Amino acid sequence: MNPNPVVAIAGATGAVGVEMLRCLEERNFPISKLKLLASARSAGKTMTFRGQDITVEELTEDSFKGVDIAFFSAGGSISKKFAKAVVDAGAVMIDNSSAYRMDPDVPLVIPEVNPQAAHDHKGIIANPNCSTIIAITPLWPIHQKNRVKRLIAATYQAASGAGAAAMEELEQATRAHLAGEAFEQKIIPHPYPFNVFSHNSRVDPVTGYNEEEMKMVKETTKIFADTNIRVTATCVRVPVLRAHSEALDFECENPITPDDVRTILSTAPGVKIVDDVARNYFPMPKDASGQDDILVGRIRQDISDPTGHSISMFVAGDQLLKGAALNAVQIGELLLA
Repeated sequence: MNPNPVVAIAGATGAVGVEMLRCLEERNFPISKLKLLASARSAGKTMTFRGQDITVEELTEDSFKGVDIAFFSAGGSISKKFAKAVVDAGAVMIDNSSAYRMDPDVPLVIPEVNPQAAHDHKGIIANPNCSTIIAITPLWPIHQKNRVKRLIAATYQAASGAGAAAMEELEQATRAHLAGEAFEQKIIPHPYPFNVFSHNSRVDPVTGYNEEEMKMVKETTKIFADTNIRVTATCVRVPVLRAHSEALDFECENPITPDDVRTILSTAPGVKIVDDVARNYFPMPKDASGQDDILVGRIRQDISDPTGHSISMFVAGDQLLKGAALNAVQIGELLLA
């Protein structure tokens, strides 16, 4: 890999694309040239990077000539459409969509968990689902010390997970609701202000699980390289603009205490303990928003398990950063290491 690569961002004007641009700048990612790519509708716009205005170009199959790393955050159909052009051009696609996550030939990478997998690619590296990243980044160091046998997750997912348009819709719908005005939801299928509802992804009529839940199940198994870990999830959308929260209950192979978990996580990369029992202050999306680290708290023994093998805890992480853009940029950094 060129130590000063030519970098492209496909979907540069979207919520995650904007954060990718910011992450590349803040982390001093070495770039010899940056190409910003989007749909024809966004072509011609300008975005600022390191004090310079860069004109957004229309994404085409010819966009990747001379590119070394192509960050994609434009949706699965776009990733599939342009993957061959990226690989044929000799670039590495770091894809934020679900298009290639479960492809056995594509590594699914969280740098704090399985960094070595990033180097075993054939031109495409997949970024995991945001809910998966936020759940298992703090679980991984525990898993290394005391294997996690089972995970039960309940997510509280912000509008940011559905993109910039959903965030804007939540703001507009909330203003309308408070003013007593009618509002037609176009991005999110249910009334969003002051409401929670099952994640707006397709539900399998056979299993009853929606796509978001099954992403957590399947991706955890692949990233941990452990086909025996048992995972179930209930994914819910909440009226929060940014940062997902998750209630995690996990069972370990051997007995484990809350102090064990705090000790392990106190030095874990990408994790910050927020567990102030005296003040009843624990991870919140308002605190996780804009933060690189995943906040972890409410660490307590699961009293429903008399064997002492289970822990309950609560986490919050910025879906646009560690759940998406930051994780992708960190993968890019692995390629340059």
